Amino acid sequence: MKTNARKRGLCVLMIAVMLLFAADWNVLTVLASETSPEFDLNAGASQVVEADILSEDTSFQDKVEEAQEEAEERNKFVMANVENSVNVRAEASSESEKVGLLYEDCGGQILERGDGWTKIQSGELIGWVKNDYLLFGEDAWAYAEEVGVTIATVETEALRVRKEPSEDAGVYGLLEIDSEHEVMEQLDGWVAIKYGKYTGYISSEYVSLEFFIEEGETMEQIQERERLLALEKAKLTTNLGATAATEEDVVLLAALIHCEAGNQSYDGKVAVGAVVCNRVRSSRFPNSIREVIYSPGQFTPAGNGKVDARIAAGVDEECMQAARDAIAGETTVGDALYFRRAGNKTGYVIGDHVFY
Repeated sequence: MKTNARKRGLCVLMIAVMLLFAADWNVLTVLASETSPEFDLNAGASQVVEADILSEDTSFQDKVEEAQEEAEERNKFVMANVENSVNVRAEASSESEKVGLLYEDCGGQILERGDGWTKIQSGELIGWVKNDYLLFGEDAWAYAEEVGVTIATVETEALRVRKEPSEDAGVYGLLEIDSEHEVMEQLDGWVAIKYGKYTGYISSEYVSLEFFIEEGETMEQIQERERLLALEKAKLTTNLGATAATEEDVVLLAALIHCEAGNQSYDGKVAVGAVVCNRVRSSRFPNSIREVIYSPGQFTPAGNGKVDARIAAGVDEECMQAARDAIAGETTVGDALYFRRAGNKTGYVIGDHVFY
């Protein structure tokens, strides 16, 4: 490569010399009188060409080094190639102690690669994984780009979210400094993000972008996560005390449960009943099951006649039992007061609903 660069430099030098000799003699005389002798003039041209060659060599070398660094990074990268998870061992043996799990969509760095096993690091997890359950090189990078996510972190106060990637476009709203947003697409000077139900555009000048891949878990991390989940579940299922109700209230609540969650799991059915009973307990809502259910604009099936029609047709026993359990104080969603179809709303998700 250096030889080619020097050849190009010599060609430039020859052209420069030819231009000097071909130029008008009067112009050369003026240049000589105002600057230096002809020999020095040609020497200066040579120095400029040599400087260009050095600059070109340096720039080319930088690009080569960048490419080498990127290639090395790709060669050290690994992704899990499993449907669920794969065991990570303390040593390169199936009989060795299990130190953690590498899940589907998780990635990491190669610490040592062997014929049958590879030592990896994924987050805090360090250990050996069978090569059969890993992707390497370009395969790993391709999969990472498919399942990974790029996060934009806002680095300025009140960043405008535009309706189009243009300074002249309308504004949906403002983003706070340090807020994080998943990137949908990167454009020239703009980043597309999800903003509510819209696609918004923010200037790439005012955000930092970072690509994330899920990481594995050590056995200690798994145990701690399961402990916290158990505490959260206990909180969500703590009996909140019985709600005053007649048999008619039980049937009414069961009919609403059938209309709202008839195709959901039993926990999902109890959750709908619990929301109604939680409202009865709350000072923000009426203090009876009937009044809560028939409050204007609250439960669509109650307002459009479907609840009454279900009562007339009869309610199945599972919905009846879910209503009795909810009235007795059982809950699967703590003291949640609302629910809707699962989507962007944050809360406790059970089946097709999110409770909050």
